[in-house]
Amino acid sequence: MKRFALIGAAGYIATRHMKAIKETGNDLVCAYDINDSVGIIDNIFPQSEFFTEFENFIDYAYSIKKKPQAALDYLVVCSPNYLHKAHVSAGLRLGCNVICEKPLVPTPGLLDELSDIEKETGNKVYNILQLRHHKTILNLKSEIAEQFYSEKYEVDLTYITSRGKWYMESWKGDPRKSFGIATNIGIHFFDMLHFIFGDLERNELHYSDEYRACGYLEYERAKVRWFLSIDANDLPEDIKYKKTTYRSIICNGREVEFSDGFTDLHTVSYHKILDGLGFGIEDTRQCIETINDIRTAKPQSSNEDEAHAYLSKLI
Repeated sequence: MKRFALIGAAGYIATRHMKAIKETGNDLVCAYDINDSVGIIDNIFPQSEFFTEFENFIDYAYSIKKKPQAALDYLVVCSPNYLHKAHVSAGLRLGCNVICEKPLVPTPGLLDELSDIEKETGNKVYNILQLRHHKTILNLKSEIAEQFYSEKYEVDLTYITSRGKWYMESWKGDPRKSFGIATNIGIHFFDMLHFIFGDLERNELHYSDEYRACGYLEYERAKVRWFLSIDANDLPEDIKYKKTTYRSIICNGREVEFSDGFTDLHTVSYHKILDGLGFGIEDTRQCIETINDIRTAKPQSSNEDEAHAYLSKLI
């Protein structure tokens, strides 16, 4: 049984991590969050220590480090995006392997810094890249890998996940903390595209505001027109007022449906990590480079073949 600590226990994604720790037969020793709405712990790890001040959390973690049978094995980071680097670094220096939600960090330079800390401490960072375990995505990757191709696949990616007014009032609505829409909701998909279609060759941003972004990505085996939004007004008319989320990948005219099958992917990720098969710093590098380039780019005009269909509604 491995001993875990968790940072960011009040966030919605933390529940999936707690369940993954439980379902892989391990123990949550202590947790931390500045917010105290963490009653979910009672249903999963009622004996876990809990702290609302980081200093007390770290002090406790260091105190049990002195006892070999009590020391932590893993630190899980579910904190806001802008704190990931600091919390991952703290975990490595505490003597733990670290499991971190996406985005691991916002820039390739910070990846390099984490790599240096890995070497310094001898501990390992794992990033949750759960779409790489999704059955539909794995099937598509295998199908494309087995086919001979002379031309690149034509792909349209659309992801609309409605968010209420709370979103812009939270850290997620502050681009200094979330790093913007393309990073906060898009990084799952940019990693998936690289995983399926190979290395990125071109990256153009066509539009970006607080609520949506779209652009063009060209990979070794695909040309991708992408659109991301948190505005419910962008939902297709046939699902508006019925569903709050719309995911669509159309590959050479065929829609790939993968709306379901997400709930257990964190547990699958934990099994892989505990077996030494998790995704590390270099696995996440290309998607970090992709979001960094999108975040720092200026929108540019596009030709008709490379523009997502939704772009015409925005300009």
